[in-house]
Amino acid sequence: MVVIVAASLAACQPRVAPSPELGPATGAIAEPLPVNLPPGGAPDLAEGPATVDQIMSSLSRQDQIAQVVMPWIPGSYAAFDDSVFARMRAWVDSFHVGGLIVSIGSPLDVAWKLNLLQQRSPLPLLVAADLEGGTAGRLNGGTAFPTNMGVAATGREADAYEMGRITAIEGRAVGIHLTFSPVADVNNNPANPIINTRSFGEDPQTVAKLVAAEVHGIQDHGMLATAKHFPGHGDTGTDSHLSLPVVTADWKRLNAVELVPFRAAIDAGVAVIMSAHLAIPSLDSGRVRPATLAPRLLTGVLRDSLGFRGLTVTDALNMGGVVNGYGGGEAAVQAFLAGADLLLQPTDPGVVIAAMSQAVETGRVSWERLQQSVRRVVALKLRLGLFQHRQVPLDSVAYVVGNGGFQATAQDIAQRSVVMVCDNQGTVDSLRQGPQSMALIVYGDETAPQAGTTLAGELRGLGYSPTFFKLWPASGPASLDTARVYIARHRMVVFAVAIKASAFRGTITLPDSVATLIDETAQEKRTVLVSLGSPYLINQAPHVSSYLLAWSSNRFSETAVARALAGRAPVTGRLPISLPPGYPISYGLTRPVASDVR
Repeated sequence: MVVIVAASLAACQPRVAPSPELGPATGAIAEPLPVNLPPGGAPDLAEGPATVDQIMSSLSRQDQIAQVVMPWIPGSYAAFDDSVFARMRAWVDSFHVGGLIVSIGSPLDVAWKLNLLQQRSPLPLLVAADLEGGTAGRLNGGTAFPTNMGVAATGREADAYEMGRITAIEGRAVGIHLTFSPVADVNNNPANPIINTRSFGEDPQTVAKLVAAEVHGIQDHGMLATAKHFPGHGDTGTDSHLSLPVVTADWKRLNAVELVPFRAAIDAGVAVIMSAHLAIPSLDSGRVRPATLAPRLLTGVLRDSLGFRGLTVTDALNMGGVVNGYGGGEAAVQAFLAGADLLLQPTDPGVVIAAMSQAVETGRVSWERLQQSVRRVVALKLRLGLFQHRQVPLDSVAYVVGNGGFQATAQDIAQRSVVMVCDNQGTVDSLRQGPQSMALIVYGDETAPQAGTTLAGELRGLGYSPTFFKLWPASGPASLDTARVYIARHRMVVFAVAIKASAFRGTITLPDSVATLIDETAQEKRTVLVSLGSPYLINQAPHVSSYLLAWSSNRFSETAVARALAGRAPVTGRLPISLPPGYPISYGLTRPVASDVR
């Protein structure tokens, strides 16, 4: 086998492309080169089919199989001789996997780890991460945006583009080439426990425009975008991390709703589409199996009907919706036969490679079918420039990730995303008249450990006097009684709750005890409910008459809430979904900056 040797770490110098950097002398960001994919997402082989052929001819059958396997690695620091790092090295050194999915870590830890693994890999690694809502979900200190639904609440496609642009520049700075975003699901089921605010909203046409804008923002700035979860995960009430959701819609409905954003993404030249682990019997001859394993969906609908020519990837193969019924190896083989090009996040990459090897040896997977997918992977690596520059300059990372200009953009978007759904008793208007005292009762779970902290601090900085108390999922009667004591001492109460879609939970609602506390308080005192996550929580507290949506518990969104409550910023956001009993899409009360603080 011909081995393509990586450049050494010492030889990796700052350059304009494809690695982004911020020069300390000029203060200007040098962005990665655009990916330049045509409509349909087909890899552009302008660098020469001979180059692709040469690389393909250098790979053994085992190495070609390994190119379509992409395991998950942690992004946190690990010593070189750590057992976790040793396992990653084995995947690269021995298996020769085609890429890696990196998880949470500091930007420098992620960049260092990826540089080292790139150096060891025979072929450049395609590195991916789930960068929904910006890099902050994976890079500590990365720029955090509101959720997609929050971005949609601003009403500006340019905001989706900016989120994509900044995500691409920050991600490429640490060595990430592919983001598993944007979410192209249409969230038309309020009980959906896993999509919710990850979607741009309820209207297919609006979601389509925002998905296309984010795709352009990502790919114009050197990163590959992924539209997910095909053919649409918005109308489900089951978390596919736990079990297999079943969608009962027919072709007419799917074509008019769920597939609309995917068509827009394909027209925008999206490089990658991710399959969903959900069943659609009406499109699969009545079979109840994951779309990830269904040729009629991944090949018949996605490639033949929608004309997608890019890279198709599975959702994580360790999820219950696919692995429970098929096992890791068999699920991977069936996904590949259905039309997937990359097999993501298997529980054991060795099992998947062995299963694929056996399938090729027995003729179950043809040699031509394998090469088709490997060529797509290699072509994208060529377009990204990875055969010339696979590592990133570590001294540029801190100039790019989370820089002040990016943070200011995210804060501006967060401010304009705040929606005032109702203020029937004028409670918010009263707060906006000037500093007051209040009880600030915050509920957050393990996904939002700092929820409410920034909100309380910002209110204090604006002259208000919040008495802050935090409730958790484990809070029992004693904690609820303490909250009631604080509530009784104040004329005005603000509840801020952070409930968001989270894998393996299966629900996206407030605990009954907390919902009861909010609803009872609203019947006795002037009460404001602020959602820092799911917009549908008002259904659990029907007596609340003042309701604000801020979509996220990150510091930008909480700062935006504080400024909105204090009248220091206008309130202009609009609903991207409908809320019962009578709040339609695009509804929202608007308020200017309070007159006494102009």
